Parts: sequence; structure tokens; C-alpha cells
Amino acid sequence: MTENKRLRIRSLAGLSSELSRLVEGRLWLQVLIGMAAGLAVGVAIGPAAGLVEVRTGVVIGNWLAFPGRLFLVTIQMIVVPLVFASIVRGLSAAPAGADLRRLSLWVVAFFVTTTGIAAALGIQLALLIAPGRYLDMGSRVEALATTAPASASPAPPALRDLPEIVVDLIPGNPLNAMVEGQMLQIVLFAFVIAVAALSLPKQTAKPLMDLLGAVQEVCMAIVRWAMLLAPYAVFGLMAQLTSSFGVQTLLGLGAYAATVLVGLLLLLGLYLLFMRLVAQVPPLRFLRDTRELLLLAFSTSSSAAVMPLSMQTAVSKLGVRPAVAQFVVPLGATINMNGTALYQAVAAVFLAQVFGVEIGTGGLALIVAMAVGASIGSPATPGVGIVILASIVSSVGVPPGGVALIMGVDRLLDMSRTAVNVSGDLVACTFVDRWVLADARRDAEPSL
Repeated sequence: MTENKRLRIRSLAGLSSELSRLVEGRLWLQVLIGMAAGLAVGVAIGPAAGLVEVRTGVVIGNWLAFPGRLFLVTIQMIVVPLVFASIVRGLSAAPAGADLRRLSLWVVAFFVTTTGIAAALGIQLALLIAPGRYLDMGSRVEALATTAPASASPAPPALRDLPEIVVDLIPGNPLNAMVEGQMLQIVLFAFVIAVAALSLPKQTAKPLMDLLGAVQEVCMAIVRWAMLLAPYAVFGLMAQLTSSFGVQTLLGLGAYAATVLVGLLLLLGLYLLFMRLVAQVPPLRFLRDTRELLLLAFSTSSSAAVMPLSMQTAVSKLGVRPAVAQFVVPLGATINMNGTALYQAVAAVFLAQVFGVEIGTGGLALIVAMAVGASIGSPATPGVGIVILASIVSSVGVPPGGVALIMGVDRLLDMSRTAVNVSGDLVACTFVDRWVLADARRDAEPSL
């Protein structure tokens, strides 16, 4: 009996040692374990399990989420200087003149086109599946129809307001834009500085480039420190999310959530097909090389928070040149919101079905246009999609108070669409590096 006990102890010790070797050095596996453990702990301390009081569960959830909040704050602390330094150095290292214009036009055209495709795909899926018919709200529909959300966005701007809006995009006070985290204004300011630096002699611009290079290195050192918290951050955030909303709440709008998730999977499939046909990168290899990044993006719900890791993954795993990654990734985190556009299109059609609002062809086209326009330049932070959605649904006659109906599952969908947004940034990096710039080099070669 004693010998069997010793054997069991040795077996457990060997299993523990084997698991430690398996997990060590595999951040993606650590993040997955953290997600699963956080989900289990969140269910245990949630109101449905009844193991602890509701107030006690909230306190425990807040403390468990402390590493996650610390992780997000640490990353967000360096996002602005890293974005500015990366764009200026990336553009300065890019080809000058016509090649720079070519690069910028291709990147923006890629983002706008794929965002439009994503919104159209979302509408088609919502019309085909019709998730609104699976939800019977009864008299609560009238109550939601008369309730406006506190954070409802203003009405879409008129044509006469467009010149003023364009002027407002240019930061009159760049320091104020950095303090407020106005990412689109920061990107435009960095673009202007980079173009001005390109027009100067290299020796004149060299001190600025060296300074920004040092800023990048310091920011990446902080990122490496923050990544040590990643598994614990994911565990805490998942535990708090599950304990706050409960599994039943997350599953209550199953048809709607399933429609969004199917659309995001199809969009990810299009990305993988694009990578295979254009960049000659096998889909499984792309997923393997980016799994840590996508899992972290899923957990944090912020493409800005994982921006440093996105640039590192593009360079070290996908073989993208640093200059391209430093330009495309910060720009993509600002204007490339394909997953968000798809989600907003599905949500708008879903709410129209719930409230019995008929949307014609013009209304569907308006949803696509507004989803594309609203996604470009929206902050790369958690929860912003639900605010933008209020203005989109109101433009097609859906009561904006209906947005409250889907807020219970918004965090889960926010996490999913963020992962797709980040994968789109990496696809754009690879496309520019291996197709656009390669084509430019071929055009520059003298013909024999």
C-alpha cells in the first residue's frame, strides 16, 4: 500500500514536471489555460452558482481583474509614444516620393475595401439567418423603444459639415491630441512629421530618427515586462466577465451572437485564403505564428493594447520588414476595423428585425456606408463599438434604446471582433511587404 502511494506521488510529480515543461515558453498555451481557468472561477463566484454572496463575488472579481487592469494600463501608457515613433520611423524608412504615395494609397484602399466587404457580409448573413425572429421580447420591445441609451452618439453629419470635420482631423494642438488619445489625429500628425523628415537631408533628420528609435526600444522593453502578466491578466479579466454577466446571460442571445461569430469566422477564412493566394502563406502556418497575438487580442478586447506585439509578430513570425510593420500596424489599429464593421451591420439588421422595422435597399446601403465610415478612426479600445452602433441604428429608423438589448453579450463579441481586426492588420502588412513593394521594385528594375 505504501509502495503504491509512493508510485502515485512520483506519477503526480512527473506529470507536474511534464506539464511545466509543456507550458514553459508557450505564451499562447498559458493564455488558453488562463482563459479556461478564469471562465471556471467566474462561474463559481457568479450569482448562478450561489457559492458566495453577490456582493462578495463582485469584490472577488474586481481583485482577480487587478492584473488585467494593470496589464492594460501599462500597455496603454506607451501606446501614444510608440504609435508616433513607429509611424515616423516607418515612413522615413519607406521609399520616398511616388513610392511613398503608392504605399499609402494601397494601404488605405486595402483597409477601406476589406471593411466594406466585411459590412456587406454581415448584412447578408443577418438577412439569411434572421436572428431577430428567434427572440421574443413581448412588451419589453415598447419599453426599449422609448428608452434612449445614455451614451447615444449624435446624428450623422450633414454634407455641409464635411469641410469642418476634415479640418478638425488635423490636430491644431498635437500635444493635446496625445493627452486625449485621439489616435487618428496622432497618426495624421506623425504622417506630416515623417513626410517633412523625408524632405530633409538624411544627416539633418538623423538625430530625430535616433531619438524616436530610442523611444521605440524603451516602449518595447516595457512591453516585455507587461507580457509577463499576460496569462494572469487573461485569467482575471475572464473571471470578472463571467461572474458579472453569468453564462446564461451570455447565451441568452444565442442566435444573434452565433450570427456575428459565423461572420467573423468567414471573414477570418477570407483572410487565410488571401494569405494563401497572394502571399503564399499556408493558413495553418499563419494561425500557428499568430496564435499568441490573437489570443491576447481576444482577451484584452483592444487592438491598441496588443499593437507592440502585432509589430513584433509581423516582423519575427511573418517576415515583414520592420519599416512596413511600423507603418501599417499603427495605421491599421486606427482605421482597420473590419470585424467591428461586420458586427455593427449584423446588430443593425438584428435590431431592425426585433423592432419590426423594414429596411429597404437604400437602408442597407446606408448601414454599409455608416459602418465603414464609423469604423475608420474609431478608438481601438474595448466597448467603443456599442456607442457607434447607436448612431447607425437610429439612422435607419431603429430606436437607439434597443442597443441595450445586446449589451449583455457585447463584451464576448467585442473580444472576438478585436482578434479579427488584429489579424486583418497582419494580413495588410504581409500584402504590402510581399506584393505592393515587390511590384514597385520590379517596376524600378531596368528592362533588358
